[in-house]
Amino acid sequence: MAVVSIPSTLASFTDTWSPRLVAAVNDQHVKVAKVDGAFVFHAHPDSDELFYLLSGELTLEIETTAREAAGGGGGGGGGGGGPPPAVEAVVMNVGDVYVVPRGVRHRPVARNAHILMVERDGTVNTGDAEDQTRRKDPLDVRKA
Repeated sequence: MAVVSIPSTLASFTDTWSPRLVAAVNDQHVKVAKVDGAFVFHAHPDSDELFYLLSGELTLEIETTAREAAGGGGGGGGGGGGPPPAVEAVVMNVGDVYVVPRGVRHRPVARNAHILMVERDGTVNTGDAEDQTRRKDPLDVRKA
């Protein structure tokens, strides 16, 4: 595999929410993206998702049940007749890493951010979201 420059890759495109595949490690894909605004709430039932903030501002909104938000634990939000989901805001600083566990509903909200993500090969960026208008297959820059 050839060396892939993250800064050069990010400088090569302007579109947002359109990930670029920069590496693969075992069954994990390493992607970079430019993000701005709010993405759709979604979950990845089969994969954790790691976010690393390279630049800009990023908040990960994580759905929890009202009980979890109060510190009581419990299951994942978004269904099943329990209390409506609460949203926990995870504010990231440049250089921070955060892992969203598999099955947890979340959405990135960004302001002119560049991010690096690690997730299982084949993971769809919009996860289980019904609104698939932002679905993008990553462009493999290793082949460019």
